[in-house]
Amino acid sequence: MSHRWSPEAAWHWTEQHGWPVGCNFTPSSACNQLEFWQADTFDTSTIARELDQAESLGFNLLRVYLHDLLWKGDAPGLLDRIDQFLALANERNITILFVFFDDCWSNYAFPGAQPQPRPGIHNSQWLQSPGARHVINPDVWPQLQNYVQGVMQHFRDDRRIYGWDLYNEPGNEGLLGNSLGLLEAVYQWAREVNPSQPLTTGPFRWTDGFKAINDCHLANADIISFHNYEVLEVTQGIVNTLTEFGRPLLCTEYMARPAGCRFDTHLPYFKEHNIGALNWGLVAGKIQTQFPWEAQPGQGEPPLWFHDIFRKDGTPYLDTEVDLIRKLTGAPTQG
Repeated sequence: MSHRWSPEAAWHWTEQHGWPVGCNFTPSSACNQLEFWQADTFDTSTIARELDQAESLGFNLLRVYLHDLLWKGDAPGLLDRIDQFLALANERNITILFVFFDDCWSNYAFPGAQPQPRPGIHNSQWLQSPGARHVINPDVWPQLQNYVQGVMQHFRDDRRIYGWDLYNEPGNEGLLGNSLGLLEAVYQWAREVNPSQPLTTGPFRWTDGFKAINDCHLANADIISFHNYEVLEVTQGIVNTLTEFGRPLLCTEYMARPAGCRFDTHLPYFKEHNIGALNWGLVAGKIQTQFPWEAQPGQGEPPLWFHDIFRKDGTPYLDTEVDLIRKLTGAPTQG
């Protein structure tokens, strides 16, 4: 079953919403997706305060991760908390791109209280969903289908949702060769729901080994998304390739300062070419993504942050970056 949007329908959607600009959002009080969303740690005061900071930058779109264990453990509670979150975002004129699955970081997810972050380590408690052992076990996929379709059915006509990013970086963490089946399946499950919002998944590596997965992304996405943390010339090459598909483009992850991928290098380019732009991170917190991917345990805060925009006290890491973002989004300059 295929209800893939036509390019014209995808362009109409993006034209209604304007230039999509924002970030990947996890509140600073959460170390991973479970701590974000579980009832005991769903921190609406921190979420509201940090959504205020996103609004202050002129951000209108946030990419937000869910997790299949949230549905398995408390489906009604998850739907209620998603609704609360959407209400808070909507008050600030921000829409949401939700992510269902993720092949990155730890394969050992468990509900309940989450471990404390490992000092100095980038994303030290972030969780794969559903995790490698379930990616390769189709016997458990009916449970995953219930999760995806249950959430999507509930919110399929909710205009506070910009879209659905079905699967983040399939094939990462040694899962290359194993994730294509689940990627294909989740597109089928989502098309059966046929939501009013677009679907996407995005290439993040361009090696020959990822060709089959990338072909699946590009054959199924309504809006074509991608990740790139490299210098602008590399990003431009990827954009030139993806533009040939005739669909709107959305960079769902970028901005790694030490790699030469910064707001001042990339965000003006994305705006000029009407490419959606979502950097990784907003407020430096328990996911510790101001540290680089290769950070060593216990190291001090790096002088040049990897990701994130604000410190926990609300002050910008770099005033010049915040000023540039506000200039490009048209947000009022702060006094």
